[in-house]
Order: sequence, then C-alpha cells, then structure tokens
Amino acid sequence: MKRVTINTNYVGLVFKKGKLKNVLTAGTYWLGFGEDITVYDMGKEYCFTIAELEVLLMNNDFVNLVHVVEVADNELALVYRNNNFKSVLTAGKHAIWKGLSEYNFVKVNISNINIDETIDKNLLDKAPLINYIRANKVESYEKGLLFIDGKFEKIVGAGNYLYWKNATTIHVLKTDMRQLNMEILGQEILTKDKAQLRVNFSIQYKVDDIIRALLENKEFEKQLYITMQLALRESIGLMTFDELMESKEKIAEMVMATTLDKVESLGVKLTNCGVKDIVLPGDVKEIMNQVLVAEKRAQANIITRREETASTRSLLNTAKLMEDNSMLYKLKEMEYVEKIAEKINNISLSGSGQIVDQLKQIFVK
Repeated sequence: MKRVTINTNYVGLVFKKGKLKNVLTAGTYWLGFGEDITVYDMGKEYCFTIAELEVLLMNNDFVNLVHVVEVADNELALVYRNNNFKSVLTAGKHAIWKGLSEYNFVKVNISNINIDETIDKNLLDKAPLINYIRANKVESYEKGLLFIDGKFEKIVGAGNYLYWKNATTIHVLKTDMRQLNMEILGQEILTKDKAQLRVNFSIQYKVDDIIRALLENKEFEKQLYITMQLALRESIGLMTFDELMESKEKIAEMVMATTLDKVESLGVKLTNCGVKDIVLPGDVKEIMNQVLVAEKRAQANIITRREETASTRSLLNTAKLMEDNSMLYKLKEMEYVEKIAEKINNISLSGSGQIVDQLKQIFVK
C-alpha cells in the first residue's frame, strides 16, 4: 500500500498493468499493490499521443476533466485562456485540462489564404501564431504585383499583407516607384572622325507602368541600361570630335529622342539624362591643350593690337589739337617735363636766363 496526496489543481491517473484504473483529484489516497500513479498539473498543457488519448477518453472521469478539441487538416484552433490568447492547436485530437482556468477555442479555416477579419490583427505577429502566417510588406514608395499559384492577381499598394500558410503559393513582386538614377560609366566610343573617347552618362527615370515593367519584361533595369548604352554609342558615332566638344548637350537630346518609344515599352519614363564627363586619351588631351594655348595667344595678340591702335589714334588726336592750340602744346610739354623731372635727383642751373627755358633745353637735348 502506498499513500499519495493530490494537491489542488492537480490530477492523478492511476494505472494498473498499463490500464487506466482510476482518476484522482485533490485529496489523499491509498494505492493498491501493482498500481502506479502519474500526477499532472492542470495549469499546464500535456501532449498525449493519439493512442494514449483514445485510451484515456474511454474513462468518463478523465473526460470530465479535459476539453477535447478536434482540429481538421485544413484548420487551426486558437486557444484562449481567461480571454487571453495562449497557443495554437494544429490538425489532430487534443485534450486540455480544465483546471481553474477558463478556456475558449476558436477554429479558423486555413484552406483559404485570406485571414478572417474577426481575428485580432495584433495576434498575427505574435508567437506562436506568426509561424502560420505569411507576410508581404510593400513600402510607401513601392508598388507590387500579387501572384497566386503563379497567376497574376492584382496590383497592390503600400501596406502589410498577411496570408495563411497553406499549399497555395503566394508571391509579391515589388519595385521602387520613386525617381531613380542609373549610371553608364566608362564607355569607350569612336566619334565620326575616329577620335576615341571615354564617356560617362547619367540617367534619371521613374517606373510609369508596373505591369509592363515587371510582368511583360524580364529585368527591365538591365534592358533599360542596354537600350540607353546603345543609343549613347549611336549618337556619339554620328558626331565629329569638334561637334561633340562644342555642343555636348545635343547628345542628351539625341539619346532621349532615340529611346523614347523603347523605354515606354519597358514601362519606364525618362525624366532627365546627360553627359557627366568626357575623358580624352593622353595624346588627344595634349593636342587640345596646345590648341587652347594657341587660341589664347591669338586672342592676346588681337587685344594687344587693338590697344596699340587705340593708343596711336589717341596720340594722333592729341597732336592735332596741340598743332592748333599753342597753349595746349605748352601744357603737354610741361607735363612731360614733370614726368622726366620725377626721375632726376639733382639738377644744376646757372642764374642767368629763364629757369623754365633752361629746363626745356636740358630735357630737349
């Protein structure tokens, strides 16, 4: 004989030769010979195998102590204890102790991918329910295409899209709807007169038609790059080196005009494009520097000659005025005497004669 005590909110299952003989609730009991007892805390969940549970359910006392929940293959059962979400039961037969807590069970059909609106959305990102949810988030600057079992369903905007995990395949293909930038760098291109250049080109674009961009074209960004690259090479190939240097902005105009219809078929709209820089080979750069120096020298010579001509013309006009006006001649003569005198430290003069006449004679000589 063995004495056992079962505390409150505990239950004891008495087995004899592997067969459930008795179910003991709170109290003190004596076990007979050959009897074993297993004590369970009714505040905890226990997972019985199907075979064990089928045997235990044959005992009415055990049935009265548990909630029996049967969940089909296409269902989940949400377990609420004292009105608080606790756990999820998957397909199968489950037994949960009644104990001191109040339990509620909500079954949901997961054969349909859409989640019932009656389920609190706050539960969907909590464990363990999150393990049965598929989430697809589309940012505020994005749009997406929803595919169900490989079939295009609809365009989806910004938001967090939640679906049940089941045999249905769900995929959301997204793209950025903001203005984007693309760089076409290091393009080795020959001009019409066979000058080799390295060109860096920049493009700004936006996705205008998401269905064309993602559904009707594969990797539209790569196709856009190739389209713009070929248009750039074609445009520069039609221009001579001098034309290119004089009007680089024409390249962007030619590229835009050439690619307008092509990029539209990709679901893209060009907003701007242009040449960032042109890198010349060393020998061509040296020649260009020489040309630049020669041009600047020629400009300097023209300016010098222009100034010399203006100066000569001014002297001629002054001479004509002095020829007609003796007083002006005297003033001009005194001006030059003053300028010369500024560069002389000492001047010796005799006392006879006019001083100005003597100075005049000295400077004239």
